[in-house]
Amino acid sequence: MTKTVLITGTSTGLGIAIAIQSAQAGHTVYATMRNLDKRDALDAAAKDAGVSLNVLPLDVQDSDSVTAAVDRIIAEQGRIDVLVNNAGMGYARSLEQADESDIARILDINYMGVVRCIKAVMPHMRKARAGHVINISSVGGLVGQPFNEVYCGAKFAVEGLTEAMASYITPAFGIQFTAIEPGGIASEFANTVLKQITETGGMLEDEYLPILQKYVAGSQTRQGEDVYQTADQVAAVVLREMQAEQPALRTRTSVWAEEFTRLKTGLDPDGRKQQQMVIDQIMG
Repeated sequence: MTKTVLITGTSTGLGIAIAIQSAQAGHTVYATMRNLDKRDALDAAAKDAGVSLNVLPLDVQDSDSVTAAVDRIIAEQGRIDVLVNNAGMGYARSLEQADESDIARILDINYMGVVRCIKAVMPHMRKARAGHVINISSVGGLVGQPFNEVYCGAKFAVEGLTEAMASYITPAFGIQFTAIEPGGIASEFANTVLKQITETGGMLEDEYLPILQKYVAGSQTRQGEDVYQTADQVAAVVLREMQAEQPALRTRTSVWAEEFTRLKTGLDPDGRKQQQMVIDQIMG
């Protein structure tokens, strides 16, 4: 079945890969990004893959922008079958060192951006009694990690949002929810940590410095291991869940991610039992 798919954050990496693979699968894809001046990489990838995409502006930090994009898709297609909340931003800095404006921005993009997009599509999916919201989370949404407490806090919030909405919206209206939980993505990670630290004031000469240096060194060492996937590998998992008859509530995208989160997912890896338990206990 051909689906109308709305994807946020498609100017780089994973967003591009999800858009291309969705179009290759025959879906009608609306690839969005905050600034259309950054669409060159997406256009080049679409040309190389021989697929066509509908490219729209959508800033997840601006409710009017989100609503305008959703309204246009509904006007053109009559429905949105899948929303992929991919837009996001990483952040590596201890909470004590973090500037409040940086914290607010990370939470606004990574959590409130997801909220704004879901709020915009929900009336249309509810009316159709169908739809699928796919939130790109992270293993950092299940397991807290050094110097990532702000980022992990936002992703934990996305996980809670996904679970809570699935507990009553799925059985009532047939709308599915899935949290995708990658580990690292090789094409985007190589210099991300150092770049983020540099852009937010550099490595500070304080008691955190040796811990941070050890963390960065370990991240760079693991580049050659199975920790980091390609964007295409992660996108393939997104597409699998997008096309599944019974998509998982949550799913990891690699063996490493599965092992890393096993303490929290071992008894219920895809979250379906947990979802049903919540429904049975709370909804009766």
